[in-house]
Order: sequence, then C-alpha cells, then structure tokens
Amino acid sequence: MSAKTIRNESYDDIINLSRPVSKNHPPMPLEKRAAQFAPFAALTGFEDAISETAQKKEAEIAGEVQRSVDPEIPMY
Repeated sequence: MSAKTIRNESYDDIINLSRPVSKNHPPMPLEKRAAQFAPFAALTGFEDAISETAQKKEAEIAGEVQRSVDPEIPMY
C-alpha cells in the first residue's frame, strides 16, 4: 500500500462530514477572522527608523531651500 493510500484511509471516517458549528459561540465576523492572519511587524522599529530618516531629510531639504532663497526677492 502506498503512503498516499494510507493517508487517505486515515481520514475516510471524517472527510465527508460537515464543518462543526459551535452551540456556545457565534461565528467570528470575517473582518476579525482575517485580522488574525494579517502580517505582523517582523522588523520591529523599522517604521520608526524610516519615519525618523524621512523627517531628517525633509528638514535638511527645507534648510537648503531656505538658504537658496534670496531674502532680497519678495515672495508673493
């Protein structure tokens, strides 16, 4: 007997049963059910590091723009 046949025979008693439904708990809403499979933050602190770098770069660019503006030219 092949391994595939043995594996299939071991589930013959339950393979055609309907899915069990709890008498005590209502079904979980799909939104909550999907949330438990949502991606997790594998790189903790990564988003904070990206935000910090972006803020520093924006401040640097703003400083360069400020320096490049001639104070003698009026801004309208």
